[in-house]
Amino acid sequence: MTIRRNTLLVFGAILFCLIVAVWQVGRVRAGSSSHGKADRASALSGDNVPFAAVADVKRADIANSFSIAGQFLPYQNVELHAKVAGYIKNIYVDIGDRVHTGQVLAVLEVPELVAQVDEAKAAVHHAEEEIERSKSDVARAEADHVALHANADRLVNTDKARPGLIAQQELDDANARDRASGAQVDAAKSALAAARQQLEVAKANQQHYSALSDYTRIVAPYDGVVTWRFSDTGSLVQAGTSNTSGLPVVTVAQINLLRLRIPVPESIAAKVRDGDSADVKVQATGERFTGKVTRFTNALDPSTRTMQVEIDVPNPTYRLQPGMYADVVLASDSRKDVLTVPVNAIQREPNKVKVLVVDPQNRVESREVQLGVQSSNNVEVVAGLAPGERVIVGNLGSYQPRELVRPKEAVFTANSADSE
Repeated sequence: MTIRRNTLLVFGAILFCLIVAVWQVGRVRAGSSSHGKADRASALSGDNVPFAAVADVKRADIANSFSIAGQFLPYQNVELHAKVAGYIKNIYVDIGDRVHTGQVLAVLEVPELVAQVDEAKAAVHHAEEEIERSKSDVARAEADHVALHANADRLVNTDKARPGLIAQQELDDANARDRASGAQVDAAKSALAAARQQLEVAKANQQHYSALSDYTRIVAPYDGVVTWRFSDTGSLVQAGTSNTSGLPVVTVAQINLLRLRIPVPESIAAKVRDGDSADVKVQATGERFTGKVTRFTNALDPSTRTMQVEIDVPNPTYRLQPGMYADVVLASDSRKDVLTVPVNAIQREPNKVKVLVVDPQNRVESREVQLGVQSSNNVEVVAGLAPGERVIVGNLGSYQPRELVRPKEAVFTANSADSE
C-alpha cells in the first residue's frame, strides 16, 4: 500500500513538471511572436531607414576662384626734379600735404638765368629794329631804281627817234646805273629777309630761356600727396638731366585712385581675363568691397613665375594708403546658368567621378557624371544629371546602391551647400 502511494506521488510530480514546462514554452513563444510583430511594424513605419541629406540639382552661375594677397600702390608716383640748377628760394609743402594739379610746390633762384632771359629779350628787340631799317633800305633802293630806270628808258627812246643825238657812252652809263639800282633793290630785300630770320632766331632763343625760367617753379602734375621732401630753403639743387644724379625736390603720389597689384601664379595666369570680378578684404581696416581686373602684364616674371594683375580702386577720401595689403578672392573661368551641385556630393575615383542620386522611390542610385568649372563650394555638372534631381551631400561612404533612405533637404545656393 505504501509502495503504491509513493508511485502515485512520483507520477504526480512528473506530471506537474511537464505542465509547468509546457506553460513556460508557451509564454516564450507568445513573447517571441509579439516581438516579431513589433519589429515588423517598426520596419514598416521607417524607424530603421537612415536619413540622407540631399540637395537639388539646380541651374546657377559659377566661377573658379582663388585667394591671393595683393598690395595697394599709387596710381602714379613721380619724383619732381629741377630742370635747371639753382637754389631753393621757397618751398611750400612738406610730407603728407595734399596738392592739386598746377599748384606751385617750390621756387628756385637762378640769377644767371634771369640775365639770359633779359639778353634774349634785348636780342629780339634788336632784330625787330633791324627789320625796320631793312624795310627803309628796300624802299630807298626801289625809289632810286625807279628813277634810274625811267631815265634810261627816256634816253633809249630818244636815241631811237633821233639816232646819233645821244652819245653811246651816255646810253651805256644810263643802262648800267639802271641795272645797278635793280641789284641794290634785290640786296635790300635779301637783307630784310635775313633780318626777319634773325628775329625768328632771337624769339626762339627767348622762348628757350623763358621755358627754363618757368622750370624754376616746381608744380604738381596731378592731384596727390607729397610722400617725401628732399630739399629745404637755400639748398642747391642740380638740374635733373640724364647726365647728373641730382636729388629730386619732392615726390608726389596720386592716391585718389590706387592700383591693387596681385601676383598671380603661373598655374592660373592663363585663366585671368579683363573684367573678372574680385572680392577684396583690406587687412589693416577690415573693409570689404568688390572690384574688377583692369589690366595685367600678359607675361610671367621669370624670377617668381607670377603674372602681375592690377585692379583699379577709387580712393576719393584717401581711406586707403599705398603699401597696405589686401586678401583678394579672384573669380575666373566663369559660367552662366549651368547645372551645379555641392562639392561634397562628388565621389572621385581613379578613372571616373560619381554622385549618389536619390530616386523618386527614395532609393540610392550611383551615377557617373562629368564635371566642369569648380568653385570653393559648388561644381558644374556637364553631363549625367538633370535639373530637379536630388543628390546626397556628405557621408557618401555610408550609403549603398538600391538602399532605401529618408531624404532631408539641405540648403543649396550659388555659393554654399550646407545641411539644415
